[in-house]
Amino acid sequence: MKVALNNYLGQEVKAYTCEKEVLHGGTLGQVELLSGEATLFDGKKLPYKIVHKTQKKWARFFDADSWKREFDLHESELGLSFEESMRWPQCYDQSITEDEIQIYMEYIDGISGLDLSEKMLVQAARELGRFQGKIFQQNSSPIKNISNLSKNDFAKMSYLNYRNWPEVYDYIRAKDCSIPRHLCKMLIELDERCDELWLKIEELPLVLCHRDFWVANIFYQDEQIRVIDWDTTGWGYLGEDIASLIADESDVSKMASYYEKCIPAYYQGFGESVDISQIKDNFIWEMILFQFGYRLIEAYKFAQNTKEQEMQIEILQQIFSMKSIEWQSNLEVRNQGKAF
Repeated sequence: MKVALNNYLGQEVKAYTCEKEVLHGGTLGQVELLSGEATLFDGKKLPYKIVHKTQKKWARFFDADSWKREFDLHESELGLSFEESMRWPQCYDQSITEDEIQIYMEYIDGISGLDLSEKMLVQAARELGRFQGKIFQQNSSPIKNISNLSKNDFAKMSYLNYRNWPEVYDYIRAKDCSIPRHLCKMLIELDERCDELWLKIEELPLVLCHRDFWVANIFYQDEQIRVIDWDTTGWGYLGEDIASLIADESDVSKMASYYEKCIPAYYQGFGESVDISQIKDNFIWEMILFQFGYRLIEAYKFAQNTKEQEMQIEILQQIFSMKSIEWQSNLEVRNQGKAF
């Protein structure tokens, strides 16, 4: 704690007081806001607020070392790739044992979750594109040598794992399924085309994905974007994170608008560094279904009440309606940057 305060304040601390407030957490990890007053050796007292994150060892499906990934990423040179317009919280100190990591980091006090406006989310999409485009363009970057990253087929394997679960796979094909048939058909047709679609998705640029890029992990602070929780980070395909931004517990009533506005902003940001003129389809609609389709079916089937079921149907209906929104091939957006 003292080392973290020294780094936070840029001066050596003699003593400090500390109050703790749990921000969020669970059985595997905990995040606390530490606040108080630090006393310097010259007697000066300074207030502070920092975050203390503890993450215990656990094995995520198809990604066993994710529990210590944030520690490994802070040890790497990834932090040098961020710009002030979008970055992660600054790390002040961290430690690791065989079964736990502890990180002391910057406290981000900004707008997050469903309080984020559409304009803010569009900005987040554009900044993410710029970040991913910059790393993609720097093909020889030391970031390529980071070993603890989730695999590029993580999203595909997660989808296949869900598809192999009879509780959801068989349910949408059953005669007594209470989900509207056009929504079931939407998922069934995706299953039938999955091999073909994944071959096309895998032709997209391979980029460094956050893989948990949803509204709770995005903060808008001082007109800049801050992103927390990088433990699922890894190489993935262009657009994976935007699928999450649009569909992962966002404002359901605005999902179609997010789809229409965030995708062009994302491609504009990526196109500042990379020539994307050869990309004819972004496949983000399909990525949304691959990532969230069966999750929504699960949530519907095991919902505790009718209201929860209605919410899942509304989300699926929003996704269904997005299919009619065409990707606008704006040449000014798509022809910027260098060839990949």
